Amino acid sequence: MTEQPSQILRIDTSIRGTRSVTRALTGRILDRLTAAAPAARVVSRDLSGGLPFVDAAWIDAAFTPETDRSPDQAQALALSDELIAELQAADTLIIGLPVYNFAVPAQMKAWIDQVARAGVTFRYTENGPEGLMTGKRAIVAMASDGTAEGSDVDFASGYLRHMLGFFGITDVSFVIADALMRGRDEKMQAAEARVDALPLAA
Repeated sequence: MTEQPSQILRIDTSIRGTRSVTRALTGRILDRLTAAAPAARVVSRDLSGGLPFVDAAWIDAAFTPETDRSPDQAQALALSDELIAELQAADTLIIGLPVYNFAVPAQMKAWIDQVARAGVTFRYTENGPEGLMTGKRAIVAMASDGTAEGSDVDFASGYLRHMLGFFGITDVSFVIADALMRGRDEKMQAAEARVDALPLAA
C-alpha cells in the first residue's frame, strides 16, 4: 500500500481571491491528495493579507539563544515560531506561486524570511549550509499572465526552488500555468491535467 501524507500545509499568496489561478490549482491539488488520504490533516495558511517583514528586533531575537531571550524578544519571534511549526509538522507542502512583476509576491518573500532561521530550518557547517526540513515534498502551483516559466525574466520559480532546497526540501514539483495571456484555455487545461497526473506520494 502506498504511504500517504499525514499532514499537508497549503500556502496561498494570491491577492485575486476567487479569480486566482493559483488558488484554483492549489485547491485541485489538495482535493487530489485528500481524496487518496482522507485522514490527512490539512493546515491552510493564507498570506494574501501580508506578513510582517523581519526587522532589527527580529534579527536580535533570532540570534539570541532561546534561553536568554527577553519576553519582548520571544514576542518578536512568535509568528516566526508559529510558521516554522507548521512547516516542521508538514509532510507535504502545496504552495500557490503567482508571479508578480517577474518575481515571487512580497507576501511569499516575507514568509520565507520568517521561516529562515539559522539552527532551526537550516544550519551552517564546514561544508556550507545544510537544510533541516528534509523528508518533505512540495508541490508548487505557479501562474503568470506573461512570464514564461524558466525564461530569462522568470525570477520566481528558480528562487522558490532554491529556497526550498536551502531548507532541505528537494522533492519539488511544479504545476505551471504560465504566460496565460498567450492561450489561457490551453494552459489551464494542461495545468489541470498535470495536477490529475501527480503521484499521490513522494
